[in-house]
Amino acid sequence: MKPSPQTSVRHKPTTHSTATVCDAPNVARASESGVSLLKYLIVGTTFGIVFVKAEVISWFRIQEMFRLDSFHMYGVIGSAVLVGMLSVQLIKRFNVKTLQGETVQIAPKTFHRGQIFGGLIFGLGWALTGACPGPLFAQIGSGFLSVAVTLISAVAGTWLYGYFRERLPH
Repeated sequence: MKPSPQTSVRHKPTTHSTATVCDAPNVARASESGVSLLKYLIVGTTFGIVFVKAEVISWFRIQEMFRLDSFHMYGVIGSAVLVGMLSVQLIKRFNVKTLQGETVQIAPKTFHRGQIFGGLIFGLGWALTGACPGPLFAQIGSGFLSVAVTLISAVAGTWLYGYFRERLPH
């Protein structure tokens, strides 16, 4: 099926060297050594500590947000949205490059009706489990091992979407 100008182009996986990657605009060209990957571990660990200290991983804080009892989570999410918007504008305005010197390309996005349904399903799962993908790993790392069920469910849901993607209305 050839996409019309109003529909998005579906990215087919392509093979670069031995790894399969998405055919997205920002495919890293340079491979990284194991030692250079350490920076991602440090940033991820720091991010998790910030989540714990800001109580973003707290099931009670998430429930407060969904019951409209507290502004805490809305403030954290709103701050993240503002930082993200500012960052994208700065990347575009100053033509920021990656650490490997590659140009950052931000592809235009097309709205689809399925995004509404996906957002509702995501929000329902977030409200029921008290976890979304960001804090999920910080919750497990903090000792809330029952959240592993949520992680397994998220992976299963992602796999199911990938399996049925071509048959779903987009």
